[in-house]
Amino acid sequence: MFSEEFQWPRYLSRARVLLAAVALLIASVDTGRNLPFIALLGVFLVASILAELRGKARSGMLGLLALFADTLYFLIVAYFGSPRLLWLESVFFLYLLTEALVFYGPVEVGVITAGSTIFCAVLPQQQVHLPAVVLAGVLACGFAVSKRRLSRRTEELAAQLDEAQKAAEKASEEERQRIASDFHDGPLQSFISLQMRLEILRKLLDRDFEAGVQDLKQLQSLAQSQVRDLRAFVHSMRPVDVDGANLIATARRTAEGFQKESGIPVTFLGTNKPVGLPQEMTLEVLQMLREALHNVQKHAAATRVAVEVEQTDRGLEISVDDNGHGFSFAGTYSLEELELLRLGPASLKRRARSLNADLLLESRPGRGSGIKFRIPLQ
Repeated sequence: MFSEEFQWPRYLSRARVLLAAVALLIASVDTGRNLPFIALLGVFLVASILAELRGKARSGMLGLLALFADTLYFLIVAYFGSPRLLWLESVFFLYLLTEALVFYGPVEVGVITAGSTIFCAVLPQQQVHLPAVVLAGVLACGFAVSKRRLSRRTEELAAQLDEAQKAAEKASEEERQRIASDFHDGPLQSFISLQMRLEILRKLLDRDFEAGVQDLKQLQSLAQSQVRDLRAFVHSMRPVDVDGANLIATARRTAEGFQKESGIPVTFLGTNKPVGLPQEMTLEVLQMLREALHNVQKHAAATRVAVEVEQTDRGLEISVDDNGHGFSFAGTYSLEELELLRLGPASLKRRARSLNADLLLESRPGRGSGIKFRIPLQ
Protein backbone atom coordinates (compact mmCIF):
# COMPACT_ATOMS: atom_id res chain seq x y z
CA MET A 1 0.00 0.00 0.00
CA PHE A 2 2.70 2.45 0.99
CA SER A 3 4.86 1.50 -1.97
CA GLU A 4 2.04 2.11 -4.44
CA GLU A 5 1.20 5.51 -2.95
CA PHE A 6 4.85 6.47 -3.00
CA GLN A 7 5.25 5.61 -6.73
CA TRP A 8 2.21 7.55 -7.98
CA PRO A 9 3.92 11.00 -7.98
CA ARG A 10 6.86 9.61 -9.93
CA TYR A 11 4.66 7.92 -12.53
CA LEU A 12 2.58 11.05 -13.11
CA SER A 13 5.66 13.26 -13.22
CA ARG A 14 7.23 11.10 -15.90
CA ALA A 15 3.96 10.97 -17.83
CA ARG A 16 3.85 14.79 -17.83
CA VAL A 17 7.40 14.97 -19.23
CA LEU A 18 6.53 12.45 -21.93
CA LEU A 19 3.33 14.26 -22.99
CA ALA A 20 5.09 17.65 -23.02
CA ALA A 21 7.93 16.27 -25.13
CA VAL A 22 5.55 14.69 -27.64
CA ALA A 23 3.52 17.91 -27.91
CA LEU A 24 6.71 19.95 -28.51
CA LEU A 25 7.97 17.49 -31.10
CA ILE A 26 4.70 17.46 -33.07
CA ALA A 27 4.40 21.23 -32.91
CA SER A 28 7.99 21.66 -34.06
CA VAL A 29 7.63 19.53 -37.22
CA ASP A 30 4.17 20.88 -37.99
CA THR A 31 4.34 23.65 -40.59
CA GLY A 32 2.63 26.92 -39.92
CA ARG A 33 3.16 26.92 -36.19
CA ASN A 34 4.27 30.22 -34.63
CA LEU A 35 7.31 30.47 -32.46
CA PRO A 36 5.53 31.78 -29.31
CA PHE A 37 3.39 28.61 -29.18
CA ILE A 38 6.44 26.38 -29.61
CA ALA A 39 8.32 28.40 -26.98
CA LEU A 40 5.44 27.97 -24.54
CA LEU A 41 5.51 24.21 -25.09
CA GLY A 42 9.25 24.25 -24.49
CA VAL A 43 8.87 26.17 -21.23
CA PHE A 44 6.33 23.62 -20.00
CA LEU A 45 8.65 20.76 -20.96
CA VAL A 46 11.54 22.33 -19.03
CA ALA A 47 9.26 22.90 -16.00
CA SER A 48 8.10 19.28 -16.16
CA ILE A 49 11.69 18.02 -16.29
CA LEU A 50 12.65 20.17 -13.29
CA ALA A 51 9.65 18.85 -11.33
CA GLU A 52 10.72 15.29 -12.18
CA LEU A 53 14.28 15.94 -11.05
CA ARG A 54 12.99 17.54 -7.83
CA GLY A 55 11.30 14.24 -7.02
CA LYS A 56 8.93 15.56 -4.34
CA ALA A 57 5.18 15.05 -4.28
CA ARG A 58 3.20 18.24 -4.72
CA SER A 59 0.87 19.27 -1.94
CA GLY A 60 -0.91 22.30 -0.53
CA MET A 61 -1.10 25.56 -2.46
CA LEU A 62 1.93 24.68 -4.58
CA GLY A 63 0.24 21.52 -5.73
CA LEU A 64 -2.98 23.39 -6.63
CA LEU A 65 -0.96 25.92 -8.64
CA ALA A 66 0.74 23.08 -10.49
CA LEU A 67 -2.64 21.50 -11.24
CA PHE A 68 -3.89 24.88 -12.49
CA ALA A 69 -0.79 25.20 -14.72
CA ASP A 70 -1.38 21.72 -16.17
CA THR A 71 -5.02 22.59 -16.88
CA LEU A 72 -4.02 25.87 -18.52
CA TYR A 73 -1.46 24.02 -20.63
CA PHE A 74 -4.16 21.59 -21.79
CA LEU A 75 -6.46 24.45 -22.81
CA ILE A 76 -3.68 26.22 -24.71
CA VAL A 77 -2.72 23.06 -26.60
CA ALA A 78 -6.39 22.40 -27.37
CA TYR A 79 -6.91 25.97 -28.62
CA PHE A 80 -3.75 26.47 -30.67
CA GLY A 81 -2.96 22.85 -31.51
CA SER A 82 -3.17 21.35 -34.95
CA PRO A 83 -5.26 18.32 -35.93
CA ARG A 84 -2.16 16.20 -35.26
CA LEU A 85 -2.52 17.07 -31.56
CA LEU A 86 -6.16 15.97 -31.21
CA TRP A 87 -5.29 12.57 -29.78
CA LEU A 88 -2.73 14.17 -27.46
CA GLU A 89 -5.36 16.56 -26.14
CA SER A 90 -7.59 13.63 -25.14
CA VAL A 91 -4.70 11.84 -23.48
CA PHE A 92 -3.68 14.96 -21.56
CA PHE A 93 -7.25 15.46 -20.36
CA LEU A 94 -7.23 11.93 -18.94
CA TYR A 95 -3.88 12.76 -17.35
CA LEU A 96 -5.44 15.81 -15.66
CA LEU A 97 -8.30 13.75 -14.27
CA THR A 98 -5.88 11.12 -12.97
CA GLU A 99 -3.73 13.80 -11.33
CA ALA A 100 -6.75 15.35 -9.61
CA LEU A 101 -8.01 11.94 -8.48
CA VAL A 102 -4.68 10.84 -7.02
CA PHE A 103 -3.72 14.00 -5.16
CA TYR A 104 -6.99 15.85 -4.60
CA GLY A 105 -10.73 15.24 -4.36
CA PRO A 106 -14.15 15.65 -5.94
CA VAL A 107 -13.98 19.47 -5.95
CA GLU A 108 -10.80 19.62 -8.04
CA VAL A 109 -12.04 16.90 -10.41
CA GLY A 110 -15.36 18.75 -10.81
CA VAL A 111 -13.62 22.06 -11.56
CA ILE A 112 -11.44 20.47 -14.25
CA THR A 113 -14.42 18.68 -15.76
CA ALA A 114 -16.61 21.79 -15.77
CA GLY A 115 -13.89 24.00 -17.23
CA SER A 116 -13.00 21.52 -19.95
CA THR A 117 -16.69 20.94 -20.79
CA ILE A 118 -17.34 24.70 -21.19
CA PHE A 119 -14.18 25.08 -23.25
CA CYS A 120 -15.17 22.27 -25.63
CA ALA A 121 -18.76 23.50 -25.89
CA VAL A 122 -17.77 27.11 -26.70
CA LEU A 123 -15.10 26.38 -29.32
CA PRO A 124 -16.53 24.75 -32.46
CA GLN A 125 -13.25 22.98 -33.32
CA GLN A 126 -13.23 21.31 -29.90
CA GLN A 127 -16.84 20.08 -29.85
CA VAL A 128 -15.62 16.72 -31.15
CA HIS A 129 -14.14 16.14 -27.66
CA LEU A 130 -17.29 17.16 -25.80
CA PRO A 131 -18.94 13.69 -25.35
CA ALA A 132 -15.69 12.09 -24.21
CA VAL A 133 -14.91 14.97 -21.84
CA VAL A 134 -18.36 14.84 -20.24
CA LEU A 135 -18.38 11.06 -19.88
CA ALA A 136 -14.84 10.84 -18.52
CA GLY A 137 -15.49 13.77 -16.19
CA VAL A 138 -18.68 12.28 -14.75
CA LEU A 139 -16.99 8.93 -14.17
CA ALA A 140 -14.00 10.64 -12.56
CA CYS A 141 -16.26 12.69 -10.26
CA GLY A 142 -18.10 9.55 -9.17
CA PHE A 143 -14.82 7.78 -8.51
CA ALA A 144 -13.52 10.79 -6.55
CA VAL A 145 -16.60 10.79 -4.32
CA SER A 146 -16.21 7.07 -3.68
CA LYS A 147 -12.53 7.54 -2.95
CA ARG A 148 -13.30 10.30 -0.45
CA ARG A 149 -15.84 8.08 1.33
CA LEU A 150 -13.41 5.18 1.43
CA SER A 151 -10.70 7.48 2.74
CA ARG A 152 -12.93 8.72 5.55
CA ARG A 153 -14.00 5.17 6.37
CA THR A 154 -10.36 4.11 6.45
CA GLU A 155 -9.57 6.95 8.85
CA GLU A 156 -12.48 5.91 11.07
CA LEU A 157 -11.31 2.28 11.07
CA ALA A 158 -7.76 3.40 11.83
CA ALA A 159 -9.05 5.45 14.77
CA GLN A 160 -11.10 2.48 16.01
CA LEU A 161 -8.07 0.21 15.66
CA ASP A 162 -5.97 2.68 17.63
CA GLU A 163 -8.60 2.78 20.38
CA ALA A 164 -8.79 -1.03 20.41
CA GLN A 165 -5.00 -1.28 20.70
CA LYS A 166 -4.99 1.21 23.57
CA ALA A 167 -7.79 -0.74 25.28
CA ALA A 168 -5.87 -4.00 24.81
CA GLU A 169 -2.71 -2.44 26.22
CA LYS A 170 -4.66 -1.07 29.18
CA ALA A 171 -6.29 -4.46 29.82
CA SER A 172 -2.91 -6.17 29.55
CA GLU A 173 -1.37 -3.73 32.01
CA GLU A 174 -4.26 -4.17 34.45
CA GLU A 175 -3.91 -7.96 34.17
CA ARG A 176 -0.16 -7.76 34.85
CA GLN A 177 -0.84 -5.58 37.89
CA ARG A 178 -3.46 -8.02 39.12
CA ILE A 179 -1.12 -11.00 38.71
CA ALA A 180 1.70 -9.12 40.45
CA SER A 181 -0.63 -8.15 43.30
CA ASP A 182 -1.99 -11.69 43.66
CA PHE A 183 1.52 -13.17 43.59
CA HIS A 184 2.74 -10.66 46.18
CA ASP A 185 -0.19 -11.33 48.51
CA GLY A 186 -0.14 -15.10 47.94
CA PRO A 187 2.88 -17.26 47.07
CA LEU A 188 5.50 -14.59 47.78
CA GLN A 189 4.24 -13.94 51.31
CA SER A 190 4.06 -17.67 51.95
CA PHE A 191 7.68 -18.18 50.91
CA ILE A 192 8.82 -15.21 52.99
CA SER A 193 7.07 -16.77 55.98
CA LEU A 194 8.71 -20.10 55.21
CA GLN A 195 12.12 -18.46 55.03
CA MET A 196 11.61 -16.83 58.42
CA ARG A 197 10.46 -20.11 59.95
CA LEU A 198 13.55 -21.87 58.61
CA GLU A 199 15.80 -19.27 60.20
CA ILE A 200 14.02 -19.76 63.53
CA LEU A 201 14.32 -23.54 63.11
CA ARG A 202 18.09 -23.29 62.56
CA LYS A 203 18.50 -21.43 65.86
CA LEU A 204 16.11 -23.75 67.64
CA LEU A 205 18.04 -26.86 66.57
CA ASP A 206 21.15 -25.48 68.23
CA ARG A 207 19.33 -25.11 71.57
CA ASP A 208 16.69 -27.87 71.62
CA PHE A 209 16.98 -30.62 69.03
CA GLU A 210 13.70 -32.34 69.95
CA ALA A 211 11.70 -29.11 69.73
CA GLY A 212 13.43 -28.38 66.43
CA VAL A 213 12.30 -31.74 65.01
CA GLN A 214 8.72 -31.01 65.98
CA ASP A 215 8.93 -27.58 64.36
CA LEU A 216 10.42 -29.21 61.25
CA LYS A 217 7.34 -31.40 60.92
CA GLN A 218 5.15 -28.31 61.11
CA LEU A 219 7.28 -26.68 58.43
CA GLN A 220 6.81 -29.74 56.22
CA SER A 221 3.05 -29.38 56.54
CA LEU A 222 3.34 -25.65 55.80
CA ALA A 223 5.42 -26.36 52.69
CA GLN A 224 2.84 -28.84 51.44
CA SER A 225 0.12 -26.25 51.98
CA GLN A 226 2.14 -23.66 50.10
CA VAL A 227 2.65 -26.08 47.20
CA ARG A 228 -1.12 -26.52 46.99
CA ASP A 229 -1.59 -22.74 47.07
CA LEU A 230 1.00 -22.26 44.35
CA ARG A 231 -0.64 -24.89 42.17
CA ALA A 232 -3.99 -23.18 42.63
CA PHE A 233 -2.41 -19.84 41.73
CA VAL A 234 -0.81 -21.27 38.57
CA HIS A 235 -4.08 -22.96 37.66
CA SER A 236 -5.91 -19.64 37.96
CA MET A 237 -3.52 -18.16 35.38
CA ARG A 238 -4.31 -20.77 32.73
CA PRO A 239 -6.60 -19.85 29.84
CA VAL A 240 -10.20 -20.78 30.45
CA ASP A 241 -11.51 -23.63 28.30
CA VAL A 242 -14.73 -22.20 26.91
CA ASP A 243 -17.26 -24.70 25.56
CA GLY A 244 -18.80 -22.54 22.86
CA ALA A 245 -21.53 -20.35 24.28
CA ASN A 246 -22.39 -22.81 27.03
CA LEU A 247 -20.91 -20.91 29.93
CA ILE A 248 -22.82 -22.87 32.57
CA ALA A 249 -21.38 -26.21 31.45
CA THR A 250 -17.87 -24.74 31.56
CA ALA A 251 -18.56 -23.26 35.01
CA ARG A 252 -19.64 -26.72 36.18
CA ARG A 253 -16.33 -28.18 34.99
CA THR A 254 -14.47 -25.36 36.74
CA ALA A 255 -16.19 -26.22 40.04
CA GLU A 256 -15.45 -29.92 39.57
CA GLY A 257 -11.79 -29.15 38.88
CA PHE A 258 -11.61 -27.01 42.01
CA GLN A 259 -13.06 -29.84 44.11
CA LYS A 260 -10.53 -32.30 42.70
CA GLU A 261 -7.51 -30.08 43.34
CA SER A 262 -8.51 -28.60 46.71
CA GLY A 263 -10.34 -31.55 48.23
CA ILE A 264 -13.16 -29.22 49.29
CA PRO A 265 -16.63 -30.61 48.39
CA VAL A 266 -18.51 -28.37 45.95
CA THR A 267 -22.24 -28.32 45.32
CA PHE A 268 -23.03 -26.91 41.88
CA LEU A 269 -26.49 -25.67 40.90
CA GLY A 270 -27.26 -24.63 37.35
CA THR A 271 -28.76 -25.72 34.06
CA ASN A 272 -27.09 -26.44 30.74
CA LYS A 273 -29.09 -23.76 28.96
CA PRO A 274 -26.77 -21.72 26.66
CA VAL A 275 -26.26 -18.17 27.91
CA GLY A 276 -24.89 -16.65 24.71
CA LEU A 277 -22.45 -14.13 26.15
CA PRO A 278 -19.69 -12.77 23.88
CA GLN A 279 -16.48 -14.76 24.18
CA GLU A 280 -14.59 -11.90 25.87
CA MET A 281 -17.27 -11.60 28.56
CA THR A 282 -17.46 -15.38 28.95
CA LEU A 283 -13.72 -15.58 29.63
CA GLU A 284 -13.94 -12.76 32.16
CA VAL A 285 -16.91 -14.34 33.97
CA LEU A 286 -15.21 -17.72 34.25
CA GLN A 287 -12.00 -16.11 35.43
CA MET A 288 -14.03 -14.31 38.09
CA LEU A 289 -15.49 -17.62 39.25
CA ARG A 290 -12.06 -19.22 39.44
CA GLU A 291 -10.71 -16.31 41.49
CA ALA A 292 -13.61 -16.55 43.91
CA LEU A 293 -12.96 -20.27 44.41
CA HIS A 294 -9.22 -19.67 44.75
CA ASN A 295 -9.89 -17.14 47.51
CA VAL A 296 -12.04 -19.69 49.34
CA GLN A 297 -9.24 -22.26 49.20
CA LYS A 298 -6.59 -19.76 50.23
CA HIS A 299 -8.30 -17.80 53.01
CA ALA A 300 -11.57 -19.34 54.15
CA ALA A 301 -10.51 -22.74 55.57
CA ALA A 302 -13.91 -23.97 54.39
CA THR A 303 -15.12 -27.56 54.43
CA ARG A 304 -17.77 -27.09 51.74
CA VAL A 305 -18.64 -24.65 48.97
CA ALA A 306 -21.85 -24.00 47.02
CA VAL A 307 -21.72 -22.55 43.50
CA GLU A 308 -24.88 -21.45 41.71
CA VAL A 309 -25.18 -20.12 38.16
CA GLU A 310 -28.60 -18.90 37.07
CA GLN A 311 -29.92 -16.89 34.14
CA THR A 312 -32.77 -14.51 35.05
CA ASP A 313 -34.53 -11.59 33.45
CA ARG A 314 -32.13 -9.28 35.28
CA GLY A 315 -29.03 -10.99 33.92
CA LEU A 316 -26.64 -13.85 34.66
CA GLU A 317 -26.26 -14.44 38.42
CA ILE A 318 -23.28 -16.31 39.87
CA SER A 319 -22.92 -16.94 43.61
CA VAL A 320 -20.18 -18.66 45.66
CA ASP A 321 -20.94 -19.50 49.30
CA ASP A 322 -18.68 -21.20 51.82
CA ASN A 323 -18.76 -22.18 55.51
CA GLY A 324 -15.28 -20.90 56.32
CA HIS A 325 -13.97 -18.15 58.58
CA GLY A 326 -15.65 -15.29 56.74
CA PHE A 327 -14.14 -11.83 56.49
CA SER A 328 -13.03 -9.70 59.40
CA PHE A 329 -16.13 -7.53 58.97
CA ALA A 330 -19.78 -8.53 59.15
CA GLY A 331 -22.78 -7.61 57.02
CA THR A 332 -23.84 -7.39 53.39
CA TYR A 333 -22.21 -4.83 51.11
CA SER A 334 -22.63 -3.73 47.50
CA LEU A 335 -19.75 -2.97 45.14
CA GLU A 336 -20.07 0.78 45.78
CA GLU A 337 -20.01 0.27 49.56
CA LEU A 338 -17.01 -2.05 49.34
CA GLU A 339 -15.19 0.54 47.25
CA LEU A 340 -16.03 3.33 49.68
CA LEU A 341 -14.95 1.30 52.74
CA ARG A 342 -12.02 -0.33 50.92
CA LEU A 343 -13.20 -3.81 51.82
CA GLY A 344 -13.36 -7.08 49.90
CA PRO A 345 -11.07 -8.72 47.30
CA ALA A 346 -9.64 -6.05 44.98
CA SER A 347 -9.27 -8.28 41.89
CA LEU A 348 -12.92 -9.39 42.00
CA LYS A 349 -14.10 -5.81 42.40
CA ARG A 350 -11.95 -4.80 39.44
CA ARG A 351 -13.38 -7.54 37.24
CA ALA A 352 -16.95 -6.68 38.30
CA ARG A 353 -16.39 -3.08 37.21
CA SER A 354 -14.99 -4.21 33.85
CA LEU A 355 -18.15 -6.25 33.21
CA ASN A 356 -20.48 -3.51 34.50
CA ALA A 357 -21.74 -6.16 36.93
CA ASP A 358 -23.44 -5.81 40.30
CA LEU A 359 -21.56 -7.34 43.21
CA LEU A 360 -22.94 -8.30 46.61
CA LEU A 361 -20.67 -9.56 49.38
CA GLU A 362 -22.03 -11.12 52.60
CA SER A 363 -19.66 -11.81 55.45
CA ARG A 364 -20.54 -13.99 58.45
CA PRO A 365 -17.45 -14.05 60.68
CA GLY A 366 -16.86 -17.57 61.97
CA ARG A 367 -19.68 -18.96 59.82
CA GLY A 368 -18.57 -18.27 56.27
CA SER A 369 -19.18 -15.80 53.47
CA GLY A 370 -20.97 -15.47 50.16
CA ILE A 371 -20.33 -13.40 47.05
CA LYS A 372 -22.79 -12.86 44.21
CA PHE A 373 -22.33 -11.31 40.77
CA ARG A 374 -25.08 -10.18 38.44
CA ILE A 375 -23.83 -9.67 34.86
CA PRO A 376 -26.21 -7.84 32.51
CA LEU A 377 -27.01 -9.76 29.31
CA GLN A 378 -26.86 -7.77 26.08
